[in-house]
Amino acid sequence: MTRTVPYKLVFLILLAALPIALCVAAGMGAYSIAPFRIPAILWDRIEGEGYRVLLYIRLPRIFLATLVGTALALSGAALQSMFRNPLADSGLIGVSSGAALAASAWIALAGADSRIGLWGLPTAAFAGGLATVWLVWRMARTNGATPTATLLLTGIALNAIAGAGIGLLIYCSDEEELRGITFWQLGGLNGTTWPLVWAALIPLVPGLVLLAPLGRALNALALGDREAYHLGVHVAAIQRRIVLGSALAVGGAVAAAGGVGFVGLVVPHMFRLLCGADNRWLLPSTAVGGALLLLGADTASRTLAQPAELPVGILTALAGGPFFLWLLLRHKREAFHA
Repeated sequence: MTRTVPYKLVFLILLAALPIALCVAAGMGAYSIAPFRIPAILWDRIEGEGYRVLLYIRLPRIFLATLVGTALALSGAALQSMFRNPLADSGLIGVSSGAALAASAWIALAGADSRIGLWGLPTAAFAGGLATVWLVWRMARTNGATPTATLLLTGIALNAIAGAGIGLLIYCSDEEELRGITFWQLGGLNGTTWPLVWAALIPLVPGLVLLAPLGRALNALALGDREAYHLGVHVAAIQRRIVLGSALAVGGAVAAAGGVGFVGLVVPHMFRLLCGADNRWLLPSTAVGGALLLLGADTASRTLAQPAELPVGILTALAGGPFFLWLLLRHKREAFHA
């Protein structure tokens, strides 16, 4: 059996890498700034082009990328543990598909560039994601309980309905609307401002606070609902907390950054294959790993094809996919028995 890497070592490495990645990301772009100069520029408030680029363009974007990556990865880890399925992510409870349907409807009916498009589109996406999660939860309730299998199947069914709705909107859209829907679904952080970051914090922070301390409870749930109950875990309350926290975190992330995929799926499973399934360390490691992945993908998206930008969702798949596949092939026996 393949030996796993200690979680504490991985977590410490990730924590050390995060500030370095933030400085490198802040320095890269059309206007290049040496990373080692960034703390001094911000601390001394040296007025000039570099200070304005950092404060008003780079920092909001990298801060939002860090938040979105953390939210997607942490939600994916919690949902995978709750469903006891390494292929689970936020799409299984409908938040991503609901947000995509609402955003597509907004673009098709109001236009992403309408007067209230700046706030209308993310608000519509967030509301659509929360409404779909609420509908999934209500439909899955049976005799005062919410069986995990029923929740999973309900989410799959509503995902299919939302996908059909998006397809119908695409069919009825003109060329400009079709382009807007397509680019929103690919995700992106271009045009990020501090007001958007502060607005995204409103749902993201409560969602992350709900999910972050659940390591021990998720370890108990991994044994099964009945066994977790006998270990003193209030299974129904933990399920509600995971679904609500994931809905808030992923809804806020999708509303701010569009349909950034693959982060919530690949990052938790990557650390699970490398280090094991102890959620006390999996959750924080996954959160920091998701931030690093999206931060790196966003930096690449705005530097590889200057002055144009690549959709960040494409790059998250290109960055995480091959490494995930390599891990899966290397650990396929463990993954099969997981």
